[in-house]
Parts: sequence; C-alpha cells; structure tokens
Amino acid sequence: MKLRIIIVLFVFSALGFWSFRPAPDVSGFAFSNGEKLVYKIFYNWNFVWLSAGEVIFEIKDEPDAYHIEVTGKTYASYEWFYKVRDKYHSYIDKSTGLPKLYIRDIQQGNYRHYEKIVFDYINHKAYSSTGRSFNKTKTTEIDLDGNYYDMISSMYYLRNMDLKSFQDTKSTAFKIILDNTKYELNLKYQKEDPGFKVKESGTYKTIHAIGDVISGNVFDAGVQMNFWVANDSNKLPVLMESPLVVGSVKGILASYENLKYPFSAKLK
Repeated sequence: MKLRIIIVLFVFSALGFWSFRPAPDVSGFAFSNGEKLVYKIFYNWNFVWLSAGEVIFEIKDEPDAYHIEVTGKTYASYEWFYKVRDKYHSYIDKSTGLPKLYIRDIQQGNYRHYEKIVFDYINHKAYSSTGRSFNKTKTTEIDLDGNYYDMISSMYYLRNMDLKSFQDTKSTAFKIILDNTKYELNLKYQKEDPGFKVKESGTYKTIHAIGDVISGNVFDAGVQMNFWVANDSNKLPVLMESPLVVGSVKGILASYENLKYPFSAKLK
C-alpha cells in the first residue's frame, strides 16, 4: 500500500466539502493572510490506526491573489516504509475567488509527478501541463464550460459559502480539473452535530456531509467520503475519513493559527 494515497486522499477531502457552488459575492473572504492549518493523517491497517504524516496549509498574500501553499509529508518514523514530500500551490484571484494558477509537485518514494494548470477565464480555457517534472511536461488545452477549480482553490473559495444554504439545498454538484480531465462530483448534507468529539483534537459544533470521489487506484467505485466541518464563520474541516482500496484513512485538525474569526465552533 503506497503512502502517497494518504496525501492524495487528504487533499481530496479538503476539496470535497468546499467545492459546491459559491455565493456570487466574494468581497469578504472567510480567511486572511497568515492563516496556517495543520492536519494529522492516520492510516488504518488491519484495525490499527498509524500516525503517518501531516498536511500543512498556509496563506501568503500577493498583490492581486492569495497564494495557498500546501505541504504534505510523512513522519520520519514512517519513512522506512514510504517517504512523501508533496508540494501544492494555488493562486486565487482576490476579485473573483477563481483560481489563476495551480502547481502540484509530487515526490513519493520513486514516484514523481508534476502538474501545472493556467486558468484563462476570459477565453474560457485552461492549459494543463503534466509530466514527471516541470521541464518534462505535455500541455493540454481544456475548454471551460463554467467555473472549475483545482484541488486547493475550491476549499478556500467555498469557505465564503453560507452553510445554511447548503443545509437547505441538501445536495450540490461541483467541478474540478485533475490531470487534464474535467470531473463533476456531488456533495450531500447529512446532519448538524452540536457536540462532535474528535480524538486528539477537541469537541466541535459541526456539519456532517458525504461526498463523491473519483474511483480508480485509490478508491473503489461507489466509495464516499465523510466530512465534519466546524459550524462557524471559519468553516474549517475538523475530521475527514474514507475507506480506500486497501485500508482506510482519516485526517484531523491538529493546530491552527491566525484565523480571521474567533473559533466559536470549538467547545473544548
């Protein structure tokens, strides 16, 4: 079982909850420059939960964009089995909330993969370059028939969404681009939980949702992810979990810094 699956899963987890249709007004983002989130990743193998690694999300301010930098890595104690050093960058337009540029640079054991997407919404095009490294890529032109996001930008943009509207609609569709391919997935509201306990993290007021995933090497067909999201103005995912082709995985919120709003969803 390759540990790269864990990091890929986590990023989809973050994506999965936040990628439903956004509100048109993006004048007030739910996040700000300097925010830092750390998630601890656990992999379940034969009923034993192993602490495998962590994923760090950081926001850096650019003149006309928010630069979201994401780092995924395994812990030293796990690297005898499989070493991961992943890096993601997403640049979100401050005026529209849409992605401008996305870069994914993956180093997992002997596996290498590079992806770069340039979004051109004026001409309704995206230019997706993929390959083993940044200087060994092939570029594909993709038609944009609506708003599309990369795996990172959707999480942050949709944190502006009013959760009450999601509770009312119960289900929504969203679109992403991954490895030169367009996907449309669905997310479904489950319930509100006023006192959800997350081991090693705390007790939160949450909203529980389930989302579709892309089946293949990581997920079996028909598998869905579970998400518990803090029910306050920050809307942070606090727990995400899903079965894999082999075993299962979960990511929990381990720490946070420089949130834009008080973390009122955390009870203790």
